[in-house]
Amino acid sequence: MPLETFKSSQPLTLGVELELQLVNSHDMDLSSSANDLLELLRRKPFPGLVTPEMTQSMIEVATDVHTEHGPLLAQLQTMRDTVVRAGDRLNIEIAGGGTHPFQRWFEQRIFSQSRFEELSGLYGYLAKQFTVFGQHVHVGCANADDALFLLHALNRYVPHFIALSASSPFSQGVDTLFDSARLNSVFAFPLSGRAPFVLRWDAFAEVYFSKMESTGVVKSMKDFYWDIRPKPEYGTIELRVCDTPLTVERAAALACYLQALCRHLLERNEPPPEEDDYLVYTYNRFQACRFGLEGQMVNPKTRERIGIREDILATLRRLQPHALALNAQAAMDEIERTAGRDFNHACYLRRRYAETGSVQGVVRASVDALRCGPG
Repeated sequence: MPLETFKSSQPLTLGVELELQLVNSHDMDLSSSANDLLELLRRKPFPGLVTPEMTQSMIEVATDVHTEHGPLLAQLQTMRDTVVRAGDRLNIEIAGGGTHPFQRWFEQRIFSQSRFEELSGLYGYLAKQFTVFGQHVHVGCANADDALFLLHALNRYVPHFIALSASSPFSQGVDTLFDSARLNSVFAFPLSGRAPFVLRWDAFAEVYFSKMESTGVVKSMKDFYWDIRPKPEYGTIELRVCDTPLTVERAAALACYLQALCRHLLERNEPPPEEDDYLVYTYNRFQACRFGLEGQMVNPKTRERIGIREDILATLRRLQPHALALNAQAAMDEIERTAGRDFNHACYLRRRYAETGSVQGVVRASVDALRCGPG
């Protein structure tokens, strides 16, 4: 079946999806409670969209389409409050974070839905190991060629989003030494990583996708787990590298940082993307996952090595006029605090572990952070 036509959407509109952890209140382990929670949430109109995910220990919430930081954050906060209140009625805690620190993957149960069961049959144990939690951000694009341009122009900024959102230092009960261990689980899937370097939609849809479909490997864009992928049915590109932050305030700030960055890139004042940009892509991605804001990255154009933290702060200065135009200064302030002073949530969770001496204490900190917000 041919790939569907790319739907035009209002440029720079935003939508955010957050995968959330369902946690037992008595032992802080994951709780296979998605059916019960979703049933309770269906009894009243939900202020957004809430859906199941791969396993019974997770759900996904999604916002409406937004243009500015303030309304986006307000909806995220309302959705959070609604889910937390429902969890309280069922004695289930809700948490952000890219991984649960000590859950055992083999105990997870696949959610009973045909697509999830099909994926479980295809990927075996990887499906249960996919009990990891990410933030996805959609950005509206006027046309398909703009979408592919943005997808590839963003490649050098992917380490920013990994490092800023990183909240998965613990897995299987130990400190992995990665700020984002979650992305290692995603990278295990055969159709993950980077998209092919194609800048024209006709070439992407009629040549690349058609060839992939003819192999029987893919049926739709959902079969690609790329770091950034086009979503023709929405008229967006979707950034998929972020861990779910511990707070919705951080999630909103990350989305609006991406929005301002896309506005800047669409001015086309930077050198255009090219295939050679990806020579350093995997290295930069690893640095961000392993070391977070302390990582080093290589500028694909200049070959200059620079700290990820320093590159974010320099980028924020370039984005200042775009932040003002988009009414996103509060979001940029949050990003600047994260990069310049407060550090990412992986650092926060390590501090909580040092204080409590237990991975259960880390989960408790994650639960409290989502419930109470920053500070």
